[in-house]
Amino acid sequence: MTKLMQIDHERLEQKIYQVRGQKVMLDSDLAELYGVENRRLNEQVTRNIERFPEDFMFQLTIDEAKSVMSQIATLPTGGHFRHPPRVFTEHGILMLSSVLRSPQAVQVNIEIMRAFVRLRKVSLSYADIAAKIEEIESRLSGHDDQFKIFHEIILPLLESPMPSKRKIGFKPGKKDNDA
Repeated sequence: MTKLMQIDHERLEQKIYQVRGQKVMLDSDLAELYGVENRRLNEQVTRNIERFPEDFMFQLTIDEAKSVMSQIATLPTGGHFRHPPRVFTEHGILMLSSVLRSPQAVQVNIEIMRAFVRLRKVSLSYADIAAKIEEIESRLSGHDDQFKIFHEIILPLLESPMPSKRKIGFKPGKKDNDA
């Protein structure tokens, strides 16, 4: 069975984080997936730094690193970093496949790209749901005014006592010409 078949898709998607408004993966997670040491991955990136502009790869600030690492139990939480980790956007991960040329890197890259596509689809469906909720809320906001009018005008009319009606018809025991 190839490494491609052994990748846990759910676990892979959990390694994608939101930093600076972008979906990214940590260098250490990528190194693990590619089957290389983290320092080797970063050496290859440094040797080919012209392939990794800021929108492909950037280094986290200490606060960003602490925030991301607080979500991960296996990483150091003391805030002591030799170097804050690098993170790679979807395009940076694609570029890594040209730097790391092993068959495993190619297979892992394919799966990572599929994970990004799945997450994009999920976020689009959440956006659709949010838009529908917004539409329903806007429709209901007009109903609030109508209910207010109903409560202020109609309900008091229903609660006021009805005037007693004079009974119509013949009543035995009273004479009409007594008046």
